[in-house]
Amino acid sequence: MLIRHVERYVDYRHKLGVGFEEGEHTLTLFARYADEHGDSHVTIDRIHEWCSQACSPERARAKYNLLRRFSLFLRAEDPGHAAPPIGAFGCRRRPRPAPHLFEPEQIAAIISAASALPGRSISAYTYHCLFGLLAVTGMRVSEALALQRSDLTHDGLLVRRSKGGGSRLLPIHSTTRDAVEAYLNRRNRAFSISDDLFIISTGRAPDRSTVRKMFVCLARELGIRGPVGTPGPRLHDLRHSFAVRSLEACAHDYDAVRRHMAALRDYLGHSSILHTYWYLEATPVLMRTIAAANEDRFVGGVR
Repeated sequence: MLIRHVERYVDYRHKLGVGFEEGEHTLTLFARYADEHGDSHVTIDRIHEWCSQACSPERARAKYNLLRRFSLFLRAEDPGHAAPPIGAFGCRRRPRPAPHLFEPEQIAAIISAASALPGRSISAYTYHCLFGLLAVTGMRVSEALALQRSDLTHDGLLVRRSKGGGSRLLPIHSTTRDAVEAYLNRRNRAFSISDDLFIISTGRAPDRSTVRKMFVCLARELGIRGPVGTPGPRLHDLRHSFAVRSLEACAHDYDAVRRHMAALRDYLGHSSILHTYWYLEATPVLMRTIAAANEDRFVGGVR
């Protein structure tokens, strides 16, 4: 039965500190499918057959790559399991979407609109504080929604559920602390069945999909995003904007940029500084600075 192997693999990934909920779901579905066909080992034919039923090429690639790692894990103990080749469903990755860089006035408008949401529940205060916190810290929305009340410490915000399973401490400005504490005073008077920092009328934190929809709705109402069906600014662009604007602040001091890149990598919770360097491409201000620096070096070399 492959399902017991899935359980072992999931336990192994959890012990590594990796959030693996989606992977666990996918592997469980595959194991049930393989068990229905009487498979005792993972085979390449069964992997291809199952992945070919995916709803899109991107999804098929993701499933195949997950099953390939799972099968190699099992093969280390039992060579009867397959060793699927790399890239059988393609190696192409979707290009990263171009970030939208919010102007301070746009962020202020969205935060203000959130506080004016109708109703008497805590939700309006939650979205107001949540969007503001994302804008001034560059946190991932999943990290913010996982915060507990006790995670606001004397030294900053303790992010326990970062991407990849790590944790980090975010120092925050005194004005940010004041805003979060003011929200907490309201939140603590509201009905809650959890210790989540951010809650809505259910007494629990909203899910990411709900928060994203709320953000897009407010952005459309303010004319910052176009009508339904058209691309535009996303909630994640608050993170992009934070990273790029902070780099722009020291754009003309190359030593400061180098120091800032390392600090920004840790602050944003990137696993590699390569992910942080991507933000250098996101704004004409930074690109002009990079071009000018290269031109100066080239001219200096010619002389």
